[in-house]
Amino acid sequence: MRWWDIDPVLELEHALFPDDAWSPGMFWSELAHARGPGATRHYVVAEDPATGRIVGYAGLAALGDLSDVQTIAVSREAWGTGLGSELLTDLLKAATAFECATVLLEVRVDNARAQKLYERFGFEPIGFRRGYYQPGNIDALVMRLTMHEHEPENAPETGTE
Repeated sequence: MRWWDIDPVLELEHALFPDDAWSPGMFWSELAHARGPGATRHYVVAEDPATGRIVGYAGLAALGDLSDVQTIAVSREAWGTGLGSELLTDLLKAATAFECATVLLEVRVDNARAQKLYERFGFEPIGFRRGYYQPGNIDALVMRLTMHEHEPENAPETGTE
């Protein structure tokens, strides 16, 4: 994501999250930390190849060995295409590049579609943030993924014996 993507991202943001959409300043602030040698953010957009229109975006913040999925969104017309999985995969690769051991995220308790996506990637629920999403006073489910650089010692062997 670059600065010229902010306006089209905001259009999608307001369409998907009308009650608690991010402001332009929030995106500008995140992008200010996404470039250069001290970058602590990773933001991407997905474009429809036929139209060039932005149909998804995602962002990750990293601090030390902990990262947080800041946002992930896919336009309604792209639901079910695997784009959400592609965006999350990109964020997890960035978390690995930032050398993060843990990835956290918050998801609305009423967003079962997103929760299922995160569960498929191995995220586990660890708690709630009451009234996190305002002004609707919607609770957030907090989920965590522990990153593994190596397979566990007790992982089943693959191959023939």
